[in-house]
Amino acid sequence: MTAPDGDITPLLSRIANALERLVPPPATPVDWQADPAYVWTGSGARGVSRLEAPALALLKGIDSQKERVVANVARLAAGHAAHDMLLWGSRGMGKSALLRAAVQDSQGTHPGSIALVQIGQDALSGVTALFAELGGQDRRFLVFVDDLGFEDGDSAGPRLLRSWLEGGVEARPANVRLAVTANRRAIVSRSMSEQDDPINMRDVVDDKLALADRFGLSIGFHNCSQDDYLAIIAGYATAYDLAWDQTDALEWAQRRGARSGRVAWQYIAELAGRVGKAL
Repeated sequence: MTAPDGDITPLLSRIANALERLVPPPATPVDWQADPAYVWTGSGARGVSRLEAPALALLKGIDSQKERVVANVARLAAGHAAHDMLLWGSRGMGKSALLRAAVQDSQGTHPGSIALVQIGQDALSGVTALFAELGGQDRRFLVFVDDLGFEDGDSAGPRLLRSWLEGGVEARPANVRLAVTANRRAIVSRSMSEQDDPINMRDVVDDKLALADRFGLSIGFHNCSQDDYLAIIAGYATAYDLAWDQTDALEWAQRRGARSGRVAWQYIAELAGRVGKAL
């Protein structure tokens, strides 16, 4: 329908304005210097204004692992040679918490020098674009993939990891290092133990171990002893001024069916809730 005088310009202008309102505004470019941590979605990133991490002193029972991770992250933050890291082993023993705490510690020593960038497995295919952005920054980054595991027939994930670690065309830039957590050193599928062919299974595991060996640091986290479990609780309870009972703490672990740093923290949350205290 045209205007009475035959001029369709106002109508076209209204249509153009309506179409513009339907199109979402372009994403605001992320400031890679502004935040202590970021989350990469595969197509873009968002800043995290506060990096949540426990104090290093509260991470008990993993002293050797803590020393190596903290030292490596400190090297990266200082601009020195540093390793890619694979943290593997028992669930709930503080692998991801240690990475966050180590980065936070280095940020205190070298303000603004390093940031943590977390990516999910569903965003792995977009990491090449992430590396292109990070490589142009005057800052160091620890790119963190949590709880990595590959399903049967997944060849893209291992291929990407090899390319990043071996210096291929998609390799991470010099100011970036990778940190991966996994439940097994071999980074195998969760259904690997159900394979019927032991020879084929061994070949696959060997291949995944070869992938794991490409990390400069491969650090194992093992089951928590009773003494370590109680020491973790004691450290948290002291830090948060909570009274606790050893028998009650052990019963909590028994009901959970495990002893770990995660279970210990859950017990501390229970104690705080009982006395009406926030953590």
